[in-house]
Amino acid sequence: MKIENKFPGKDISEEDLKTKFPLVAKKNPNHVSKFEIQGVEFGGDLIPIFAGPNMVESKELIFNVAENIKKKGAHFLRGGAFKPLTFPYRSEKYTETREEGIKWLAEAKKEVGIPVITEVMEEKFIPLVSETADIIQIGSRNMQNYPFLTACAKTGKPIMLKRHYGASLRDWLGAAEYILYEGNKKVILCERGVSVPHTHRSTSRFLIDLQVVPAAKEMTHLPIVVDPSHATFWRPWVPSMTLASIASGADGIMLEVHPDPKNSAVDPLQPIDFNEFGELVKKMNLVAIASQNRKVIK
Repeated sequence: MKIENKFPGKDISEEDLKTKFPLVAKKNPNHVSKFEIQGVEFGGDLIPIFAGPNMVESKELIFNVAENIKKKGAHFLRGGAFKPLTFPYRSEKYTETREEGIKWLAEAKKEVGIPVITEVMEEKFIPLVSETADIIQIGSRNMQNYPFLTACAKTGKPIMLKRHYGASLRDWLGAAEYILYEGNKKVILCERGVSVPHTHRSTSRFLIDLQVVPAAKEMTHLPIVVDPSHATFWRPWVPSMTLASIASGADGIMLEVHPDPKNSAVDPLQPIDFNEFGELVKKMNLVAIASQNRKVIK
């Protein structure tokens, strides 16, 4: 006797797709969101790259990064001025540059000619960040802060929604629905690692969930980006997991890139340097062509 599976996913039902997140739900196999952000296409042949340091440490550093990553193929400059650091303690090195960091990002964006993605953590800073950011990043810890999602959505700015490390696909898509509900259609989902009992290395906090890429693409029309840097938390694993992310069907890659990784102010175990980034971009393009018939180089 044939048994039909009425549910498209382990935690997502047909009813969810119809009534819980109908705006996020994929209507048919060919339903894919396509849009441009500062001339960079999402959902098409290109697989955009977001690259830069975890923290905007200084004006000199962010200019240096912007110039080098652009030359080597990045489409967006990433950098955190407001950082959700795990613990409340700060030092001269381990801190935030906040409003000054946003100013440096704005200057680098203008002088180097590269669009910017940066995180906002508090509603009061949304106007400030929106002036500079071409994409507003909502970090994993704010993924289910629904009033905050709504406030960010109302800016009309494109939004990258990072998956919380304990969130199911259902949770993640439900959070994205809050943004689309406000009429903001330029939403990018980002996988950045999940919390599991074992991670293969004592310093690795999360495990990259590449299976969520094809799973999400069955359920939603939104583009899916993967952040192998935060997901692995270990530099030697970043290249292989980046290539695996593209092979899994990722629509974009976010990488932590720093001129001197070991002396990065935040998370020094995971950034790659400029040369590593340049070589990785070349390999990413080959995998994109072979696995998706797409490209990472314009």
